[in-house]
Amino acid sequence: MNVQESMREILQAESEAIRNIPVSDAYQAAVDAIIEHVHRRGGKLVTAGMGKAGQIAMNIATTFASTGTPAVSLHPSEAQHGDLGILQPNDIVLLISNSGKTREIIELIDLLHGLYAGMPVIAITGAPDSPVTKAADIVLLTGGAPEVCPLGLTPTTSTTVMTVIGDVLVVNVMKAINFSAAEYAKRHHGGYLGHAARAQKQ
Repeated sequence: MNVQESMREILQAESEAIRNIPVSDAYQAAVDAIIEHVHRRGGKLVTAGMGKAGQIAMNIATTFASTGTPAVSLHPSEAQHGDLGILQPNDIVLLISNSGKTREIIELIDLLHGLYAGMPVIAITGAPDSPVTKAADIVLLTGGAPEVCPLGLTPTTSTTVMTVIGDVLVVNVMKAINFSAAEYAKRHHGGYLGHAARAQKQ
């Protein structure tokens, strides 16, 4: 198989994985919870994941922050060494674990609830019966599509799907808070996007 044929297979597999993300009421619940805790109570969204999932968590946090919803990414291991202190009473947490068994994420749930017992947890996971799923208040399932990696191990399809789920949350929160180009321009001064936002608000 040449690269072009492989590419077509990968595009097909990842497109199917995106189309098969379970659509559920949990998305409305997640959007409502983020709005309640961040925009009504004055908290922030705190995202976390390990490895590749952690990079997706960081991307989701920075996208939320640039679109009017204060958000930060917390490294689960560093949380055990003092960074847990970033949490405040009205925050809401978004955890990402494809297996739902990531030790550091499970430990983080215990730690954050030890600090603030009622802090809500949203989980993005591919495992409906996992420890993370059972511990979360709101669960957004990925559909558990197999990775396109030839070993079936490297996070590839799973991280694509996680990114799309993050986009769903960001876009719907933006709509709910009526986030405008003028507000975007206040947060994004540099580069083409800053220029485009300033031009659009005029």
